[in-house]
Amino acid sequence: MKPRITLITLGVDDLEASLIFYRDGLGLRTDGIVGTEFEYGAVVFIELESGLKLALYPRTSLAKDAGISVGPSRATEFALGHNVMSRAEVDAVIEQARRAGAVIVKEAQDTFWGGYAGYFQDPDRHLWEVAWNPQILPGE
Repeated sequence: MKPRITLITLGVDDLEASLIFYRDGLGLRTDGIVGTEFEYGAVVFIELESGLKLALYPRTSLAKDAGISVGPSRATEFALGHNVMSRAEVDAVIEQARRAGAVIVKEAQDTFWGGYAGYFQDPDRHLWEVAWNPQILPGE
């Protein structure tokens, strides 16, 4: 297997609420909900950098597609990292997420590894880390 990831899918409980959070609250680019003409097909695709996409897909649809039962969601099984260019940008993104309705689970603070980071949860409790790491700065 080649290390090539092109899509990250998050199972969500309320597709419309998740769309509003990511599009309107966090300002991420999307065409909105597509695929509604198909049973279990409604999904939101969000454009990220380098051709990567984030998909928001109802948990029930994801379970049906994968052929598994819907289980309880657990926030600590997975975290998405959003790396930024400065400490101030960490604070700005955390504040943007707060205004969008995120639950801030850890306010931004200095880290043991020499950076600065905080965590928030989206409406479905998916965990996001917003971090400034002076050793690994993102591309512009």
